[in-house]
Amino acid sequence: MKEFLQTKQTEMLSLLEKLVNIDSGSHHKKGIDEVGGILKEAYEELGFAVDVIEEAENGNNMVITYHGSENPTMLAVAHMDTVFRIGTASERPFTIEGDRAYGPGVIDMKASQVSLLYALKALKENNQGALEKIQIVLNGDEEIGSHTSRPIIEKFAEGKKYALIMEPARKDGSLVTARRGAGRYSVYVTGKAAHSGIEPQNGISAIEEIAHKIIKLHALTNHEDGISVSVGLIEGGESVNTIAPSAAAHVDVRITYAEQAEVIDRKVREICASSDVAGTTIKLEGGINRPPMVKNEQTIQFLEIIKETGEELGIKITDVATGGGSDASFTSAMGVSTIDGLGPVGGNAHSVDEYLEVPTLVERTSLLAEVIRKLANK
Repeated sequence: MKEFLQTKQTEMLSLLEKLVNIDSGSHHKKGIDEVGGILKEAYEELGFAVDVIEEAENGNNMVITYHGSENPTMLAVAHMDTVFRIGTASERPFTIEGDRAYGPGVIDMKASQVSLLYALKALKENNQGALEKIQIVLNGDEEIGSHTSRPIIEKFAEGKKYALIMEPARKDGSLVTARRGAGRYSVYVTGKAAHSGIEPQNGISAIEEIAHKIIKLHALTNHEDGISVSVGLIEGGESVNTIAPSAAAHVDVRITYAEQAEVIDRKVREICASSDVAGTTIKLEGGINRPPMVKNEQTIQFLEIIKETGEELGIKITDVATGGGSDASFTSAMGVSTIDGLGPVGGNAHSVDEYLEVPTLVERTSLLAEVIRKLANK
């Protein structure tokens, strides 16, 4: 299959350029759906049926199944949205410099979209029966929590043996076998405005209240147990000489084990249930939205299959745990053997320096195709 894919590298890079040069930030539905339209046509040409699940505000989600498939045993998940604002693609379009390609979303994860599609193209040329064993979810809101796509992913993960999550491999080529769980909360405080010079005694500071809450929330962090709670964004007040009538804090929570979710959620709610500054009122929104992906015996067995395949192709496979979230958490929590980071190698995701290691586009697509072929026979 590698030989076939080597003949397709120029074609793969051409498709990647087309995808990267489309703005598809999570809140840009039109762009995400344009990417989805290109991929839909490509999968249909390959013999897949594409069910487009329309979304009112977010990008549409798609479920892709090979014609005639009755009992797929694998689920592949790849997201179409990026973190970049409208206009980024025209400001710094797809470019190749040496062995690296650059552009918004080039590694996270438009190269993975190309890799998944061409792995299946290679399988159609060499082992068409494997296509009946894989089902695909392409989602449009992973970068903002997968709120519309999570139920779809979980629905189609049900009963599957394996989940292949197409986030990029790490900079050193490692796959991802564990991820921390995550949550997001927003704390909104209402106080009472007053002139800070003329009648400060008549004001009730929402900022003072939010400061108490930030200190208490940060105190929940326990790095030894793999728990971190961080207020990453605050806002509030009307002017420097006004007692602040409102304030807000936006909180990021990371956990390592599933049982920590309930404990941390309860503590966050307890902290925000009562005021430290008399007269303020508090509104809390959010919760834990991604369970942790735990490296268990199932994961290890799946990883061994990939390592063996890598050895056959001359690729040394390593794995890491990471604090970032992905859709792997959902399939892993359902008991499906899950490996993440199955896309090409690159780095600096979400930044102006985001890059793809171009030689790994064919290399990791070959690996993916061979892994799917092996899993289809299990």
